[in-house]
Amino acid sequence: MAIRPSTSWRARVDGEARELASGARDPSDAFMSQLFPESLLSATEKALGAFESDVRGLRKDGDEDSDGERVFEAIKHVVLALNDINEEHGGAGYETQEREELCLYIDQTLTEHGIDVPAMAARRGIDRTEITDDWRDW
Repeated sequence: MAIRPSTSWRARVDGEARELASGARDPSDAFMSQLFPESLLSATEKALGAFESDVRGLRKDGDEDSDGERVFEAIKHVVLALNDINEEHGGAGYETQEREELCLYIDQTLTEHGIDVPAMAARRGIDRTEITDDWRDW
């Protein structure tokens, strides 16, 4: 099962907090809570949870044009939500690594729910790595 990137980010924040509390990390070398504030983590969790719900409602094969449209509507919905979250965090909520993790998560979640992402993307004349590009600002 695809692990939400926000789950991994929260684990990094928590790990750093434990290191700070134990004295294993110098406070001058602590930055995770600034990179991943609770507001970013919570909002991202909510957006990804909604995406998972949307995807669960799709047909497994995703090969028919109508289903492909529904898949792209689910992708559009989550990407626009993530755009809003990123904007709320000064446009710096999702840096390069986070963007890659989010895109991979979207692809993996679709795949795990029986969507043939490469075939669906090919029907639109794009690569599977471009399925978020029409709406993504981050």
